[in-house]
Amino acid sequence: MRMDSFYLTFEGGADFFILSKTPPAPGAYYQCVGSENTHMIINHEYKFIFIKTRKTAGTSLEIALSKFCGEQDVITPVKKKDEELRQNAGFRGPQNEKIPWKFYIPSDYITSLLEKKPRRFYNHAGIHLIKKSIPRNIWDRYYKFTIERDPFDKAVSRYFWSTRNERPDGLTEYLDSAPAELLSNWELYTDNDQIAVDHVIRYENLQEELGQLCQKLALPETLELPHAKGSFRKNREHYSRIIPPEARKRIEVVCAREIAAFGYKWVDA
Repeated sequence: MRMDSFYLTFEGGADFFILSKTPPAPGAYYQCVGSENTHMIINHEYKFIFIKTRKTAGTSLEIALSKFCGEQDVITPVKKKDEELRQNAGFRGPQNEKIPWKFYIPSDYITSLLEKKPRRFYNHAGIHLIKKSIPRNIWDRYYKFTIERDPFDKAVSRYFWSTRNERPDGLTEYLDSAPAELLSNWELYTDNDQIAVDHVIRYENLQEELGQLCQKLALPETLELPHAKGSFRKNREHYSRIIPPEARKRIEVVCAREIAAFGYKWVDA
C-alpha cells in the first residue's frame, strides 16, 4: 500500500491550515507571532544574536538594538506598552518571527496543528529553540550575547514586577512559591549546562559593557536604553535589607549555577 505525502502550510496570516500534495516554495517562512517564553533579535547586517533574559534590562536593550535592524532581521514582540516606546522612537517592531518550515521536526507539525498556530521565535527564546531553528552557519558565525544579573537583586526586581498589580503576599511567600524559571535565567543561555553564548553582559557593569558591545559589533551609534519596566520597583533599598534568610536560601539553591559561574555572593549593605 502506498501512502501519499501531504504538506502542512499556513495561509491568511497563519489563521488557516492547508493540507496539500503541493510542497511549499523552498525556504518559505510562515508567520509566527510572539509568546511569553522567548525574546530575541537576530541581526544579519551586524551579525549578532541577542538572547533576552528576564529582569536584566533585556527589554530596554532589545528596543535599543531594534534601531540597527533591517527588514530581514528577526525581532520578537514585547509587551504593548514597550512596543509603544519602540514605535515612538521610530525603531522597527516585531518582524520575521516565523520559523522556516524546513527546521520543523515531526512534533512541531503536530503541535502547530493542535494549537492552530505555527511555530515561532518568541520572547525569552532559549538556546535550544534558536539553534534548531536557524541555519548552523548563522549560529556559528554570529556574535551571541545576553545579560545576567546578581540573583539576589534580580529576585527583588522579579517580586515587584510579578506583583505589580497587587501584592497579597510578602517577598518571602512569593519567592517560596515562584517557579524556578522566573528566578533563574541559566537555561536560556546554556546548552548541556554549559554557557553557549560568546559573552554574558553583567547587569552590574551595564553601561561600560554596552560601550564595549558597540565597538565589538561596529555599530554606527551608541546604544541609548529607554526606561522600560523600571517603574514598578517601589523599594530601592539594597537587597540585603529586604530579603529574609529563608528567601535567601531559596535563591542560593535555584540560582546556584550562575552564582558559581559568575562569582556572585551575598553582600550586606
